[in-house]
Amino acid sequence: MSVPEIGDDDVLVRISACGVCGTDLHYHKGEFLAKWPLVPGHEAAGTIAAIGANVKNVAIGDRVVADPMQPCLTCFHCVRRKTLLCENMTAFGGNVPGGFAEYCRYPARSVHSIEDLPSLQAVLLEPAACAAHGIERMQIEAGSRVLLFGCGPTGILLAQLVKMNGAAHLTIASKGGPKLHLARKLGIADEYLTISDDAPDEQMSTLASLNPHGFDIVVEATGSPWVLESSLEFVRKGGKLVVYGVYDESVKISWSPFRIWEHEITVLASFCSMGHIPHVLEYVKAGRLKLDGIVDMTFRVEEWEECLEVVRQGTVVKAAIVFD
Repeated sequence: MSVPEIGDDDVLVRISACGVCGTDLHYHKGEFLAKWPLVPGHEAAGTIAAIGANVKNVAIGDRVVADPMQPCLTCFHCVRRKTLLCENMTAFGGNVPGGFAEYCRYPARSVHSIEDLPSLQAVLLEPAACAAHGIERMQIEAGSRVLLFGCGPTGILLAQLVKMNGAAHLTIASKGGPKLHLARKLGIADEYLTISDDAPDEQMSTLASLNPHGFDIVVEATGSPWVLESSLEFVRKGGKLVVYGVYDESVKISWSPFRIWEHEITVLASFCSMGHIPHVLEYVKAGRLKLDGIVDMTFRVEEWEECLEVVRQGTVVKAAIVFD
């Protein structure tokens, strides 16, 4: 491929590393908004290699991370200040070339300085920004008890933000393996429960018996329809259920509308992020968001097939494509 050309309001970023996300599995199959041919990669960090004539916010040589979502600003939702719901979204790594290449073009307003933050930590800023949007959606009340199903990379970031934004107690329930092991090592929750493939009903029953009044907020972050369907049973009267995981579009589940009505349960979703990277950087600069060690496996771009397989199999906490 040729090095991308940039306009007066753009920057050219020489990519150092780009995180691999579960969404990339969907993009690889041509799902969501993927348009092929495509260079995927939406969690990119790198160095400014060139700037357009109008660019003032960064300079050549600056290390940056990129916000991959660019709204059109003119559609029905954008003009109503709902840019995340843009009908004509430009998504770098989704429907235009992204960060799994040596160079990528971005609008200058979409990149943020990371100074000396290591690249393998910087690639986590985009998923952390998604978690920050989730926190906004939840509106956690002080003293809340929260249950988080799943502790993938974004779940690990979300768990930390939950504890910093009102939750008095956090329980993580997840499959065993490297992700849950890292969550325990980082000490990001108050309680941990392993949900095995062999006897999930038994462990879910144990979780229910230990929490007879349920939880103020239950977050489903596994992407499992069965877990999402079961999650409603753990929501306290007057509580909230957060649909955070990513599911195939064809998936259908069954809930009791009577239970939702009688218990006045709020069901809400958190899609992704736009404009939250500066907020996340404040947590990072304050030393409060733990990023080190989450990316535990790296690949060259030529090893994409192998990389995709370990992500698909869940044998890695977080993979990244590296160029430096």
